[in-house]
Amino acid sequence: MTTTVSPTPSPLRGVTERLTRLRKIIATRMVASLQTSAQLTTVVEVDVTGVAELRAAHKDAFAAREGVKLSFLPFFAKAAVEGLRVHPVVNAALDMEAGTVAYPDAEHLGIAVDTDKGLYVPVLRDAGDMSIAEFARGIDDLAARTRANKLSPDDLVGGTFTLTNTGSRGALFDTPIINQPQSAILGTGAVVRRPAAVRTADGTETIALRSLAYLALTYDHRVIDGADAARYLSWVKARLEQADFAADLTG
Repeated sequence: MTTTVSPTPSPLRGVTERLTRLRKIIATRMVASLQTSAQLTTVVEVDVTGVAELRAAHKDAFAAREGVKLSFLPFFAKAAVEGLRVHPVVNAALDMEAGTVAYPDAEHLGIAVDTDKGLYVPVLRDAGDMSIAEFARGIDDLAARTRANKLSPDDLVGGTFTLTNTGSRGALFDTPIINQPQSAILGTGAVVRRPAAVRTADGTETIALRSLAYLALTYDHRVIDGADAARYLSWVKARLEQADFAADLTG
């Protein structure tokens, strides 16, 4: 389907306006984050054809049962959080003054939410214990309450790792900035159908249309080495390509 593009100029052209309080906070925190930690981004491509087929088979029944749409984001969130349990250094918190690295015994997932006022990052508590259905409901609830200005202060603190869905507006990937004092943030790109090499059951290779996406992990190189980041991303990639989520769509 082709998107209609309108040449109508924005009313903001030629306008000077004061920064909002939220925009000032975002600007200050983004610069502070880059000045605080040694940030590096690693990107992998993931074949999510299996997830796409599973989603297509279950999305109607899921929406009827759960009351929310089944997007790709809960699958990405599930794999990302499971990966944190296997590779806790990506979920760690560095304290340079104390000379310590803390590895939390829980995964509290920040979800970046775009609003007309700016970007908020509310937190899903104890995300390591969530099913796909719980992720879908939780993400939908946080997004709805964020955009309705109904978050509590507690909803915005305590995250140990952040997920930002840069693909929601069609971007393939970007290099997200870490949400301090966390040590990493994962950006999920748009899922796009493209030709790719596929190995068949008899070992030969062929070209087929596949559902592909990029995952971009920005991490604090002071505590996470490149090999750590690669191991984490490889684990998440394998989990998504395995697409063994059918039993996890309820609960």
